[in-house]
Amino acid sequence: MPADGLAGARDRGRPLGPGRASRNGETVTPEDEGFLRRAIELAARSRASGDAPYGSLLVGPDGEVLAEDHNTVTSDRDISAHPELKLARWAARELDPATVAATTMYTSCQPCTMCYGAIQRSGLGRVVFALATDQLNGLKPGGDWPQVPQEGPALYDEARVPVEGFYH
Repeated sequence: MPADGLAGARDRGRPLGPGRASRNGETVTPEDEGFLRRAIELAARSRASGDAPYGSLLVGPDGEVLAEDHNTVTSDRDISAHPELKLARWAARELDPATVAATTMYTSCQPCTMCYGAIQRSGLGRVVFALATDQLNGLKPGGDWPQVPQEGPALYDEARVPVEGFYH
């Protein structure tokens, strides 16, 4: 996934103003806002192409756009084709762990739980998003997806056998 271009280096030192969010002590800077605007552009392109309106990009430690993508759930007929998931997988596969840890994902909406799991496992260092999940759900008729009941745990003694010792 080649980047479309280069972006300037980030400055995380700007204090928060009204309407700005803080995540784990980080601030959303003017540079962050520029990258978020690119994510929003990708979301608009996605919608124009017939897919859901979500876009994301990865910015490396030097401020270079490393990769970007948009939602292709409809066009790929793949419920997992979210840009955040695709980029997290790309980063884990193509970048060394130190670069991944120093990379920021910018995304038009807060990642869903599927994508967030991939982001955690990829080792990305930071995520900055435009719309929060609650804000997004307020814009969607019917809100969020229905909850699916989960039942368990069960069969612990049997289920632990293939897992035990794997994570040592």
